[in-house]
Amino acid sequence: MSVRSLPDWLAFIERQHPQPIALGLDRVREVFSRLNIALSCPVLTVGGTNGKGSTCAMLEAVLQAGGYRTGLYTSPHLLRYNERVRIGGREVADEALTEAFAALEAARGGVPLTYFEFGTLSALLVFAREKLDALVLEVGLGGRLDAVNVLDADCAVLTSIGIDHVEYLGATREDIGREKAGIFRRQRPAVVAEPQIPRSVLEEIQKTNCKALLLGRDFGYVPQGTQWSYWGPAGKRSGLAHPALRGAMQLRNASAAFAALDSLRERLPIAMQDVRRALAEVALPGRFQVLPGRPQVVLDVAHNPEAAAVLAANLGESGFSPQTIGVFGMLKDKDIAGVVRAAAPRITRWHLATLPGSRGAESSHLKKVLADEKIQAPAFEHPNVAAALAAARKEAAENDKIVVFGSFLTVAGAYG
Repeated sequence: MSVRSLPDWLAFIERQHPQPIALGLDRVREVFSRLNIALSCPVLTVGGTNGKGSTCAMLEAVLQAGGYRTGLYTSPHLLRYNERVRIGGREVADEALTEAFAALEAARGGVPLTYFEFGTLSALLVFAREKLDALVLEVGLGGRLDAVNVLDADCAVLTSIGIDHVEYLGATREDIGREKAGIFRRQRPAVVAEPQIPRSVLEEIQKTNCKALLLGRDFGYVPQGTQWSYWGPAGKRSGLAHPALRGAMQLRNASAAFAALDSLRERLPIAMQDVRRALAEVALPGRFQVLPGRPQVVLDVAHNPEAAAVLAANLGESGFSPQTIGVFGMLKDKDIAGVVRAAAPRITRWHLATLPGSRGAESSHLKKVLADEKIQAPAFEHPNVAAALAAARKEAAENDKIVVFGSFLTVAGAYG
């Protein structure tokens, strides 16, 4: 095959299945068995509606600080596909990815794989060729039928359950919870950080006979001003600094990460000083990320109502600004109205951006949603995120805030 560069490969794998999303593990398992992938390190699989990326970032940071060689697989990416596959805290090179793509293409024998499935199996090939101490995998969509679930997690983490991807996972929290709990495994730890657990998740815990660790029962956290404390299976850790990732929800995500590591402490012991260092150093672009300079610009990939509500709360706790100007773009298959309702109380002016691609919502559609929701704040349409952000910067005073949100594509456009 003449395909050589990473961009060429990515264009190629995008064409290998007629649907962008096709849940199901049969095809993935068939190709996985042909690849003879062997991983001897502990695997931590993280699912949930929101908080997955932050929890994965904290798991990686703590393990790295403890001296472990980590693999991390996440999605989607902001700027470069390589962001999805990290070894030892660094993005893998193009060559490692293209070699894995070529090996997978030679092995799959015409079995159709989606873009995500192709990428997931290739990432596992990359990880299998490295000497890893721990592997952290972020679920792409759902859990039970997601490609990462081809591996049995030594510890599964369920961060939260909200309404999203209803066309694939179901329209209720019960339906969605059942799908997400599909990453639990018999007699293995399953950390559940969702405080309002659907009955379907409790039923899955009973069905799989996993070792459930529930927020508030088996682990938890207590905010204490500028510090906080965590308690869990390995005891209590007090006087912790807040994670470098901003927002009150990050204490819950950090607690989920700590509970997961507590459950594997015999295989992956972590010293207290390593935990403290990791909290100070953890970074994840696009999660209430504050750019330097004035006016303050906040980047947040919030793309569902639950995430938008967290963003609104974080904006409320981040200090007064005369104006909070929203640069807003979303995919048209998302709950745009729900996100608008959650964020609107904090936004005084809107700059609406058309996102690229067939799934991108037009700025005119966003404006119609604002009108339908009876949002009174001024709103202006723009052909792309760069134009919307430029207009927001032009009108913002030094003490105002600009918040760029609604999608990974929106935040990526702000990096321009």
